[in-house]
Amino acid sequence: MSQHSIDIAWWQLGLFSLTLLLPFAINWQYQLRIGKEAMVALLRMTVQLVLVGAYLAFLFEINSLWLNLLWLGVMLLVGCSAIIDKAKLPLKPLFFPVVSALMVALLPLLALLSFAIIEPSPYYDAQYLIPIAGMLLGNSMTANIICLQHFFTSFENRWSEYEGALALGATPKQASKSFVQSALQKALAPILATMATTGLVSLPGMMTGQILGGASPMVAIKYQLLIMIAIWVMMSISTSLCLLLLVHRCINRQGRVMISTQDKS
Repeated sequence: MSQHSIDIAWWQLGLFSLTLLLPFAINWQYQLRIGKEAMVALLRMTVQLVLVGAYLAFLFEINSLWLNLLWLGVMLLVGCSAIIDKAKLPLKPLFFPVVSALMVALLPLLALLSFAIIEPSPYYDAQYLIPIAGMLLGNSMTANIICLQHFFTSFENRWSEYEGALALGATPKQASKSFVQSALQKALAPILATMATTGLVSLPGMMTGQILGGASPMVAIKYQLLIMIAIWVMMSISTSLCLLLLVHRCINRQGRVMISTQDKS
């Protein structure tokens, strides 16, 4: 088996990009009205990936602890903002709970992976630290978006149930417990489905990338198992902690919910 990755020429990538005409044709045929949004997303993705690729090459070369930590901080801030924005909720009251939950879930996992499992040299090696953090944050974003949307929508759709529990003497935390449970179930369902079918239905991106890069399939499988476990743990911690902080921060002692899905500004 070849132990090196095969490069792709820019002209080949450009030629393959012509396949994008198909989804745009589908958008036109069915009048989905997502053409502009898709074009903006594609352009942003291309520019961001090229810039990040150039920056990561620089980051890997310098491999500075403080520069790596700074980049992790940027990733956390951008991820937090994206979660709140996509959930269509106000940024200011939710920023602290979301970024705190992401940080508490991410940093101990990264430390455990760096110091006890992968053990790169140096332990803050950007080649491992940044991609792993990106995978954990990227996968957790979707779970947190679903979690936030479902949690606050539950108050609007099931307000009488919540109000009735308060009237019977329940605390806001007790009255909102079923909403928290439901939000967590919705948020974690996709990763459970993914884990149940990984290997049979799909080969995850990290594993495929390592195999294409020349790694042994068994080495790739071990890394993929490691990452899937870490993603599951990160999602569970970040979503549950986020909701715990939200209940304390966004519901007053009288049980009034201070935020709704209509409050984005």
